[in-house]
Amino acid sequence: MEATQENQQPLLPESVAPSMVPRKQPKTPAQRAMRKTFKGTAHLANLLPTGTVLVFQILSPVLTDQGRCPTAASWGMTLCLIGLSAISCFVCSFTDSIRDSRGKVRYGLATFRGIYIMDASVVLSPEETAKYRLRLIDFFHAFMTSMVFGAVTLFDRNVVKCFYPEPSEDARELLVEVPVCIGIVCSLFFIAFPTKRHGIGFPLSRE
Repeated sequence: MEATQENQQPLLPESVAPSMVPRKQPKTPAQRAMRKTFKGTAHLANLLPTGTVLVFQILSPVLTDQGRCPTAASWGMTLCLIGLSAISCFVCSFTDSIRDSRGKVRYGLATFRGIYIMDASVVLSPEETAKYRLRLIDFFHAFMTSMVFGAVTLFDRNVVKCFYPEPSEDARELLVEVPVCIGIVCSLFFIAFPTKRHGIGFPLSRE
């Protein structure tokens, strides 16, 4: 009986057990700010149209011939690819999407008067259309999106080898530091002023 009673007794007294549980240490303001910054850098993946980035990553090694760029034509086509991709990122920042009565996503182009739906069968009221009109912050978002794409371009080895086959030590440092600085600046900007648009190539809204 005594052995059975001993087995039924708790390993730790109730008065001691809660004190043995480790308490979660409160985070310092610096740690909270750092966590928010890293959370914002993950948002950078949503700043670029996925289709544009995918096309760039597919065509970049083809047009540059794995970074060799043996002819002037390959050099010129690579430059055109970068320019068109940057323009695509800029323009797509002015697109937005809505859901019709059936829940289907409809894309449109934001204007100063409202949103122009590409599908003419969808008709919005003037009040609803005015909610999507262009604002000054949209131009900053478009510019920052193009800057992020520029950082992605500088991280592409094929593009760097095509235009800078033998960079100097100073150029190498710039090719590493400039994209990082662009990412930090754009991350902080989109943390402070997040975009509310869900355009072509960007994550869709559940609403």
